[in-house]
Amino acid sequence: MPFLELFDETLDINATENYNLSVQVSNDDLSFCILDTLRNKFVLLRSYEPEDNSRFDPYRLNEIIKKDDFLTRPFRKTSLITPTSKSTLVPAPLFDDSKKEEFLAFNQIPSDRERILTSRLPDQDTVVVFSLPEGSVDILASAFPGGTLSHQLKPLFHYINYNRRSVGSNNVHVHIERDYLNMIIFDQNMLKFCNTFHYSTISDVEYYVLYVLKRMNIRHEEPVFFSGRTIKQEEILHAFSKYLRNIRFALPAGIYTFSYVLNEVELNKYLIIFSATNCE
Repeated sequence: MPFLELFDETLDINATENYNLSVQVSNDDLSFCILDTLRNKFVLLRSYEPEDNSRFDPYRLNEIIKKDDFLTRPFRKTSLITPTSKSTLVPAPLFDDSKKEEFLAFNQIPSDRERILTSRLPDQDTVVVFSLPEGSVDILASAFPGGTLSHQLKPLFHYINYNRRSVGSNNVHVHIERDYLNMIIFDQNMLKFCNTFHYSTISDVEYYVLYVLKRMNIRHEEPVFFSGRTIKQEEILHAFSKYLRNIRFALPAGIYTFSYVLNEVELNKYLIIFSATNCE
């Protein structure tokens, strides 16, 4: 099983009650980072991935959590991010929790073995309704009883809102998961576009991004930010450098610092979990 671990020498497994834990859990990976709240510094990044093209099932996820020496410890705060393409946005004034199944059914095929959940997006009067396999929800609730479970759009919106006023007239963000991508566009004042596209190859990603930019009348000189684990930076540059003049890779930003050991990894790959730590 592919495994990544980077940790600062100040990391203390007996001091986790002074730490914030941020965990991303999906069929494609289980990754987490730890923020030392006394130093306001990220001191650990750890990631598990399935072998080859396989995927984690709930049993395997539960096994990893139980065997990990940090995930079984108590933390000051725990944030859980659960990436899934099965979601929809609803304006908060129109949202009714008793009708969340109906909202999701507008553009997703419901399943009897899935549970419908919601997240309020920061600084937006919007609720994201999403679904997850019941087995995964039960495991996370049992393993992290005090954790806050959120869709990946919540930390993505948090990151964009934190940075968008320093970017320009538009903030275009493309977050890539294993077989789908989220594309989000803000101007200086409001959300202009948010959608999910399934893809098979980098050519599909290229098509969707360029098509949306054209339809939204966004010039190719404007910056486009990329994040996510699946596609490497060189693949993005090779695919888009002919068309986009300002390709950027989204680096975590906030009122925190990073241990020097985290310079060894492309932080844009783990943008979600770093952003989730300070995402209320």
